[in-house]
Amino acid sequence: MATVEQCRAALDRFSASIAGAEGDVRSATALDRSLSCRITDLDTTFVGRLAGGRIQDVTTVAGTPADKAQIRLAMTGDDLLAMVGGRLSFARAWSSGRVTVRASLRDVLRLRSLL
Repeated sequence: MATVEQCRAALDRFSASIAGAEGDVRSATALDRSLSCRITDLDTTFVGRLAGGRIQDVTTVAGTPADKAQIRLAMTGDDLLAMVGGRLSFARAWSSGRVTVRASLRDVLRLRSLL
């Protein structure tokens, strides 16, 4: 089972990779939205902001935060590590229910190239 520290490091790697993206991925990161990533098996949520082409101001919250982010992801820590590490595609994880996304349809459409 992944640890909170490993999940945080994976989010940092993901943020760094999208910061250097170009084309469609770069335009998807042009969003300015609140973002949360709930790690279900650790009962922990990482909360931050997708802005300026990267994930910023990430904090860790035990459980589920009271304020709902505009883009909310939920998955296990192992699935987060596998996706960031390239061993699991987001599309496969999403279609199988291993990852849930709660966001406006417009945001989901813009984010599909990012995730």
